[in-house]
Amino acid sequence: MDVLGSLADGFAVALTWENLLLALLGCLLGTIMGALPGLGPSNGVAILIPLAFTLGLGPTPSMILLTSVYYGAMYGGRISSILLNIPGDEPALMTTLDGYPMAQQGRAGEALALSGIASFVGAFFATWGLVFLAPLLVTVALLFGPGEYFALYVLAFATLGGIASRNQAKAAFAAALGLGIAMIGVDGQTGVPRFTFGEVHLYDGIDFLVAIVGLFALSEVFIFIEHAAQRRKNKDTPDESKLSIGRIVPSWSVIKSCIPTMGRTTILGFLAGVLPGAGASLGSFIAYSVEKRLVDKEGTFGKGDPRGVAAPEAGNNAAAGGALVPMLALGVPGSGTTAVLLAVLLALNITPGPLLFTQNPDVVWGLIAALFIGNLMLLAMNIPMVGLFVRLLLVPTRYLMPVVAMVSFVGIYGISGSSFDLLVMIGFGVLGWVLRKLDVPLVPIILGILLGGAMEKNLRREITISNGDWFSLFDSGLSLTLWAVAIIGFILPIVLGPVIRGRMAQRRDAESSAAD
Repeated sequence: MDVLGSLADGFAVALTWENLLLALLGCLLGTIMGALPGLGPSNGVAILIPLAFTLGLGPTPSMILLTSVYYGAMYGGRISSILLNIPGDEPALMTTLDGYPMAQQGRAGEALALSGIASFVGAFFATWGLVFLAPLLVTVALLFGPGEYFALYVLAFATLGGIASRNQAKAAFAAALGLGIAMIGVDGQTGVPRFTFGEVHLYDGIDFLVAIVGLFALSEVFIFIEHAAQRRKNKDTPDESKLSIGRIVPSWSVIKSCIPTMGRTTILGFLAGVLPGAGASLGSFIAYSVEKRLVDKEGTFGKGDPRGVAAPEAGNNAAAGGALVPMLALGVPGSGTTAVLLAVLLALNITPGPLLFTQNPDVVWGLIAALFIGNLMLLAMNIPMVGLFVRLLLVPTRYLMPVVAMVSFVGIYGISGSSFDLLVMIGFGVLGWVLRKLDVPLVPIILGILLGGAMEKNLRREITISNGDWFSLFDSGLSLTLWAVAIIGFILPIVLGPVIRGRMAQRRDAESSAAD
């Protein structure tokens, strides 16, 4: 009952005109970001961080805006997947298997509406899971000491590459690079400058918001510039004839047949999201694979089966909600986008973790209440307005990227007022572009910058308490469990990752050729 009472207080916070308008704006912008191929939720949130700070929003309004963008982008990723066979983001990859064949059959509107309903179901019930599971995790987290927190941070780094990671060595390199960047600045314990090279601006360390906007938003602009010549040679916009959506509302019989699918895949997706490093990509893959084994008796999956659209959409949106559980309760992000949201909370002097629910209940419960409201807005927005979002796919990328660059520069300068930070942001943009060319993941770098300081403090604290005994990091059952899970989480993708990625590729190729 205390949880429901806290949720009611959260609705009192969320149901103000300011927060409702911010949720509506976030849902709209997030759906647009998700619909545009290549951007996705991580980039969408990173691009709009400067906007939240430039507007001078407090912690609760900022998080309502950006989490609405997060949920909206998860909704929007299905649009280009269904119409163009181009996933808006990685989790929407599985939606192409049945969504695009439905579009080829003249049922694009039906597929878009059904995917919107499935996204709502997955996100709505995942938010209820967040309501009840996060406070339970908080009670466990209160048992943590410095050694357990250090093991938890190691677990976050070990698992963030996830099952879908192509190369664990590159993920480990990226995490090490992030931790190295986190060491820049004056040591809080000794007062000795580290890696500043005499530059006074670096004494306070690297601002993680500057790093995030550079790595995600500016690197996307540099990627666009690199391929500008190729874009001019080819057509910069999709063929308008492919954007016909037909009937928008699916029949009741189709919706009814998909209800059991949505229920099962919501549970699977939520569980995948709660696990650090699994994320929405694995959630959508597991949801589609399990549902295909259970119900595809006639071999219709991959040929335009509505259940093949509902399964991955419910799964990946449930995973998006599940990824917020460890971020809010433990301060450890469950996905790349929640790592970006974690940076926003830290920038607002809000520390996620077990004390968040007692020290800042208005922030956490107002945010959760806003997620419920945002889901209703997204459902109401995505079905009648789907034609408008489809038309946005016709806007050439050459008009969008200058806007991304402008928002990045104006926003960061508005936050810090420092031209040096603009140069650092450009440097991170170039670094992000190079690393993306080398297929090195960017999220572990952000995680290293975010958690590096706290990881170092907890390590020092534990060693000081134990009088220099390093074995104290392993002397409790809880810390041993965390270390064991971290080791398994790092090794498992090396063993199972190639198998799962191979099956994903084979299934997509086989079912795409069958649809053709």
